[in-house]
Amino acid sequence: MGGGDKARIKIGGRTILDRVLAALGPQCRGIVINANGDPARFADAGLPVLADSVPDFAGPLAGVLAGLDWAVAHAPDCKWLASVPGDCPFLPKDLVTRLHDACAASGKLLACARSGEWRHPVVALWPTALRENLRRALVSEGLHKIEIWTARHGIAIADWPNAPVDPFFNVNTPEDAARAEALVAQYPDA
Repeated sequence: MGGGDKARIKIGGRTILDRVLAALGPQCRGIVINANGDPARFADAGLPVLADSVPDFAGPLAGVLAGLDWAVAHAPDCKWLASVPGDCPFLPKDLVTRLHDACAASGKLLACARSGEWRHPVVALWPTALRENLRRALVSEGLHKIEIWTARHGIAIADWPNAPVDPFFNVNTPEDAARAEALVAQYPDA
């Protein structure tokens, strides 16, 4: 995308970050942003910005761990953390409830979203109870693959249709941004 934060790309006149916050705000007690680098670039969001606590850009699991650490420190009664990437402009308004329902129905501790046949391991619900297990996997084992770690604990799947708009469509290229613009024009409520 030529540098910069994908979350700042405008889709339908609003940044992806604004769209993510609008979708998640009513579903969550609190929101934090995981971003490495200068946190001031997100100051206008008015939210805590957390860098990874694991060095060397260890990937999405390091961001999950940063969120779990923050939740335990700032909301000790919090039992779950929902995570989403910052490049998904069409997140569903029932995401957290459906992920939690998938956990409850399956008896599993973790849940991730799936649209069509595609799993979205970053769009997930994480129990704070597994925080230290995740830290050991990242720090002691050097494990960085979400699906390998989640497979150890079992993961429930919450399904969404991928049409007419895939709720987990992510913007990775200028062509994706143009496609997202076209989707918003065709489906304004997406």
